[in-house]
Amino acid sequence: MKTLSTFPIALSLSAAALASCAFAQDGESVGTPAEEAGLTVERMGKFDRPWAIEFIPGSETLAITEQPGKLILMKTNTGETLEVSGVPEVAFGGQGGFGDIAFLESEANREDGRTIYLSWAELGDGEPGDEGARGAVVGKGLLVCDEKADSCAIEGLDVIWRQAPKVTGKGHFSHRIQISPDEQYLFIASGDRQKKTPAQDLDNTLGTIVRLNLDGTPAEGNPFADQGGVTAQIWSYGHRNILGMDFAPDGRLWEIEHGPAGGDELNVVTREANYGWPVRSNGDNYNGSDIPDHTADDGFTKPAIHWTPVIAPSDMIIYTGDMFGPWQGNALIAGLKTRAIVRVAIDGDTATEVGRYTFDKRLRSIAQGPDGSVWVVEQYKNGRLLKISM
Repeated sequence: MKTLSTFPIALSLSAAALASCAFAQDGESVGTPAEEAGLTVERMGKFDRPWAIEFIPGSETLAITEQPGKLILMKTNTGETLEVSGVPEVAFGGQGGFGDIAFLESEANREDGRTIYLSWAELGDGEPGDEGARGAVVGKGLLVCDEKADSCAIEGLDVIWRQAPKVTGKGHFSHRIQISPDEQYLFIASGDRQKKTPAQDLDNTLGTIVRLNLDGTPAEGNPFADQGGVTAQIWSYGHRNILGMDFAPDGRLWEIEHGPAGGDELNVVTREANYGWPVRSNGDNYNGSDIPDHTADDGFTKPAIHWTPVIAPSDMIIYTGDMFGPWQGNALIAGLKTRAIVRVAIDGDTATEVGRYTFDKRLRSIAQGPDGSVWVVEQYKNGRLLKISM
């Protein structure tokens, strides 16, 4: 059995497409239509409520999760697609279902299969009082394909992490996955599940980012390791609903998360940091009641940038390609409400919105292709996959 042969993808956005810096922190800035901004946008296919897209390292093959429960591989040089067998059963509904995908860059030349990490929402395990409860999980397996890449399956898929505890409701799973550049650690975003207050408690993993070894065990050096249990997994806390994470070239991890009515925020992820939710937010509750804004002396870690009105982020990458050289090191944030790619320049711990490129539909996920082009996919039942290049 061999993994798929190489397939193409891209990442791009032109320097002619700059939006005014005055739009920073304003979620309702109109931006510039992508094609009017000088970007080439190609329609590459349609998928059923896609949630995540990720290129297989060393190839031009794009992996796509469909929220109802399918994993699709697309040969981007031909447009051919195939459905992968051996995927888990998912609890589809609301914001739940199939989630994120991650691969190991070091396996770019591996021919006997690729390690694959997947996240999804699952139902409770049948314990008393657990009926209807849901939680995010992450599994690890091996993606293997036949010699001609006409058939692919996930073998040996094991759950290596579960959000704790499972709770009722179908929102704020987060379950984004990032592997550290040195491939020593697995970072998983664990949303607050719309329960708010657990994000300030350390006896659960709701509203946290956890840091694990690649086998799912708590990593050495985690700030609360001496407390044991799920607390030993926690790297940072006080988060709401993280929907994008990526490492910058300097090795620091960044995340983008939804605020409530206002207050979407981009953060540097720091060991032991408390980001304040739900005690502090630069937004308000949906019923209009006030949440105190961050202040210099509130004791919480502050966002590098925040948006009110919201941009409703769905995913994020930090661009490292050559196709759009001036964008190297910038965060590219896919937006739901904005129907846009929001470009943010990062300078140390500070960040500034410097461009916004709009599309027809809500954007669900974003990826960088091997040639430096940018790929995005829409949220819908017939969500289009779009390739953006110069």
